[in-house]
Amino acid sequence: MPSSSSPVSATTPILEFVSSCELPTTWANFTMHAFVEPHTGKEHIALSLGDVADGAPVLARIHSECLTGDALFSRRCDCGPQLELALQKIAQEGRGILMYLRQEGRGIGLLNKVRAYHLQDQGADTVEANQQLGFPADMRDYGLCQPMLQHLGVSSLKLMTNNPKKIAAMRGLNVTIAEHIPLVIQRNPFNERYLRTKVAKLGHLIQPDL
Repeated sequence: MPSSSSPVSATTPILEFVSSCELPTTWANFTMHAFVEPHTGKEHIALSLGDVADGAPVLARIHSECLTGDALFSRRCDCGPQLELALQKIAQEGRGILMYLRQEGRGIGLLNKVRAYHLQDQGADTVEANQQLGFPADMRDYGLCQPMLQHLGVSSLKLMTNNPKKIAAMRGLNVTIAEHIPLVIQRNPFNERYLRTKVAKLGHLIQPDL
């Protein structure tokens, strides 16, 4: 496998498909598809349910990795509840895909995310913390979705998101957004400022009272 320092040529694909397997979950028995970035070795997955290659719009979620929220049940963000709700909705629909991108901390990585949380503990908001560490507010690359969607035979989405940048990114990849479905998550005392910052500084479409 190429190291992170491997050169990227014009013919190097963004992602390469590796393999698929069954993944039974609380909500449904998904198929998990594994992909790798050849030039970095970074791994990404997509979960699919039902026949997603039949040409009809597919219920979908683009989810960026959040170890603290997805696996450790942190209440500082809305990531874990959004992941669960998206999987529930796909299971209820009986058909859909979830693209799980390994872009922790809006792209800054886990260790820098911990540093950013430390700055937030001292008063910075989620955007200011990233910027104080020398990073842009959001470094994620949604172009990674294109080879996933091509592999799965999907060109039209019913996209579950509160982030208009994801909608714009998919349209920029010539993916049709047939429907935009908000993911409404209950706020709590630990994530309220975070959600307000996402609305004010990142343009997220969350409840008006935020």
